[in-house]
Amino acid sequence: MNLPRPTDAELAVLNVLWDRGPSTVRQIHDVLSGTRDLGYTTVLKSLQVMTEKGLVLRNESERSHVFAATLSETQTQRSLLGDLMERAFGGSAAKLVIQALQAKRASKQELDEIRKLLDEGGES
Repeated sequence: MNLPRPTDAELAVLNVLWDRGPSTVRQIHDVLSGTRDLGYTTVLKSLQVMTEKGLVLRNESERSHVFAATLSETQTQRSLLGDLMERAFGGSAAKLVIQALQAKRASKQELDEIRKLLDEGGES
């Protein structure tokens, strides 16, 4: 499924849905308003736009509509990463990884995970 890239605000909404599962506008607003000044109607409008874009699905069977992410967090991350890799790194996974590791030091645990993935041939 090839969906449009979510904006930063849309990613914040998606993070709530990935963390909490399907949620109402009120539930999403309650989580997001804990870290930023955000109105209920702003969250509602974002969800309406995200529904039109295909980023979320709306279940209208209850009085309060419930929204769910169309794609999983992993699917979205892979899509965004693939797009970034093509646009900024000429399609080279090696260039992307080298720049990522040079930009921010990886923890021992992260390096162990990377080594394991490389040992397995990169399949996941």
